[in-house]
Amino acid sequence: MENNKYRDLCERLLQFAVDVILYLRTVKNTVETIDTKRQLIKASTSSGANYEESQGSPTMPDVKTKIGISLKEMRE
Repeated sequence: MENNKYRDLCERLLQFAVDVILYLRTVKNTVETIDTKRQLIKASTSSGANYEESQGSPTMPDVKTKIGISLKEMRE
């Protein structure tokens, strides 16, 4: 069961990143939007990468710390 929750969240984070990228393709490139689009892509893809990295941690405290970092980055 726990593994299913992990997989589900990983898949949802991946889908979120894909959705953001696909949406941003519809936004016209202007001086104002280029940097914002780049930042949104980095933010949306890093949340999943950070979560995936947390799952490879050797100890539960490390897992919790890295998940906390991932959540913090998502809020930013």
